[in-house]
Amino acid sequence: MTTGAPQLDGSPVASRRPLSPSRAADFMQCPLLFRFRTIDRLPEAPTPAAVRGTLVHAVLERLFDLPPHDRTPERAGAMVEDQWRALLEREPRVGELFAQEAPDPGTTDGLATWLAGARRLLQRYFDLEDPTRLEPAAREMPVEIDLGEGLRLRGIVDRLDVTPDGRMRVVDYKTGRAPSELFESKALFQMRFYALVLWRLRGEVPRLLQLVYLGSGDVLRYAPDEADLLATERKVRALSDAIERNRATGDWPPRPGRTCTWCDHKALCPSFGGTPPPLPQA
Repeated sequence: MTTGAPQLDGSPVASRRPLSPSRAADFMQCPLLFRFRTIDRLPEAPTPAAVRGTLVHAVLERLFDLPPHDRTPERAGAMVEDQWRALLEREPRVGELFAQEAPDPGTTDGLATWLAGARRLLQRYFDLEDPTRLEPAAREMPVEIDLGEGLRLRGIVDRLDVTPDGRMRVVDYKTGRAPSELFESKALFQMRFYALVLWRLRGEVPRLLQLVYLGSGDVLRYAPDEADLLATERKVRALSDAIERNRATGDWPPRPGRTCTWCDHKALCPSFGGTPPPLPQA
């Protein structure tokens, strides 16, 4: 039975919270942001772009429920309104968001424009892949693995393709634009994270990692090897250790940068004159 990684005083950590690619990215971007999202669990207002991404992902997931000959741009476009209504039922507050992009806030023109944007992203998907020739092994697949010492990794893979001889391709849809070469490694970290989990679960290194950027019509492909994934595992362990050190001290320093511009918690950040709330009691 594992006792976990040591705290600063040498005593064992009973268990660590599971680490996902998004939370790992939060910590690398700004430890205080990680704290606000993971420990304080402060609410964040949904944005039109983020909700559109959720909507497009839902359509692409359900597209493969159709027979191959029905997986057309027209059918995908027709699914948008149904998936929008389903999203509204789950999260009613997102219904107010379209007005933020409307030429005349409060009118249905805003919603129509917003939904049209989702359809354009879906049309671009068909320019990049032919879904009639694909039969994914899994869609929106939860994955989780225990790496020992109390460290668990988890996430949700958008799509997993597996050939008859067992070769895996991990596919992730992005509704934004492809990053510049300078930021490619940051984008690929999430995919290496998933590849690491799948390797440890299945004993086979995925042959290809594929990021499909619907905002710009680009596809980023990368073929990992064991050395890549061992390096990713070392990085993830180091991140987890750093998170536990911060948890033990209660010190979550801000790391100001360009992303602060659209951070929901800027008013609470010391870098901008704010004061974080007291840490929740364990």
